[in-house]
Amino acid sequence: MFVLMLIISYLFGSINSAIIICKLFALPSPRSVGSGNPGATNVLRLGGKKAAAITLLSDVIKGLIPVLIAHLLQLSSVEIGYVAVAAVIGHIFPLFFGFKGGKGVATLIGVILGFYWLIGVIFLIAWLICAAISRYSSLSALIATVVSATCIIFLYDFGTALPFLIIAMIVIIRHHENIKRLINGSESKIGQKKHA
Repeated sequence: MFVLMLIISYLFGSINSAIIICKLFALPSPRSVGSGNPGATNVLRLGGKKAAAITLLSDVIKGLIPVLIAHLLQLSSVEIGYVAVAAVIGHIFPLFFGFKGGKGVATLIGVILGFYWLIGVIFLIAWLICAAISRYSSLSALIATVVSATCIIFLYDFGTALPFLIIAMIVIIRHHENIKRLINGSESKIGQKKHA
């Protein structure tokens, strides 16, 4: 059952909401314009708040559902953690879209909320505080990712936290261009229209 859930979770993650929503809204492909990233931030630039909100919610839900199913099947917390990894990997390397997906943050929110809602709340609070101070969406996402993954160590144990630490590393790697821009001062702030 665990292996089957890994496959199901990956397939859920592979549903790229940004690309689908842009097609439904008759918008350009998010992979061909803007930042080139098929995620909610780029959809916001292309189609406005409504399209971006639907994209964000869809990406969260596709992470949430497999983890909730894993809970219902009474998988162990460690197994559920790896189901979460599969969903995020599916988002980043989607089977249905040539293995070229987004950066995984919205799907990460979904899997964390599904794993333990309190950690999801911690993620959102960390993001909001960092965004309010720095005005950088990318930096806020990175800090919130690390904070929430670290919290699992204290609320559970290292073995349970390991899958989420793996997700954090993947998300950080996916943000390498953002990190470069943060370092050299060229990263766009919330409300600007350059980078995802």
